Amino acid sequence: MNTVVIEGQLRSDSGKKAARDLRSQGNVLGVIYGGKEEVHFYAPVLAFRSLIYTSAFQVAEIKVEGKSYKAIVKDLQFDVVTDRLNHVDFLELVEDKKIVADLPFIFEGQPAGVKAGGRLQLRLKKIKVRTYPKHLTDGIKVDLTDLELNGNLRVEDIKAENMEIMMPGRQPVASVVMTRALRQAETEAAKGGKK
Repeated sequence: MNTVVIEGQLRSDSGKKAARDLRSQGNVLGVIYGGKEEVHFYAPVLAFRSLIYTSAFQVAEIKVEGKSYKAIVKDLQFDVVTDRLNHVDFLELVEDKKIVADLPFIFEGQPAGVKAGGRLQLRLKKIKVRTYPKHLTDGIKVDLTDLELNGNLRVEDIKAENMEIMMPGRQPVASVVMTRALRQAETEAAKGGKK
């Protein structure tokens, strides 16, 4: 699993003016919680780019004042006007403490229904799981090979080892739907058979 290293500085002032000053200097404010202590820090906006602007699930290693914290992103706040990243909440990964994370799906194989002329529709990109940090992965692999035309793959069909899935089982993940051309061909074939 990919780890992004962020070099940060400990925040001494916690007021609004201090926060505004740090942001005006091109910094993003952050907080790490879930461990022994809450750590308030800041780092240059560029340090967060490869962590925030990706669909991949990554762990952050945040280095502040000689200490290192492994954490995952829990929340992002953007400026409503400029859409600039303002604040990041991190959840510290503690070995014996379960966490909830959104892991992306890694879809594999070409569905049988697509080979038969259908179109694949991906309904979910991520799945919410609860697990220990040692079991975190880049994503949940899902084989779509057996997905038939008009078939659905649901959350209850997903196998995630050492993880508890935190979503409704009936929620669709992927489906293969009939294309308009295929539906039209079937209709014409049915009409042709009735003559």
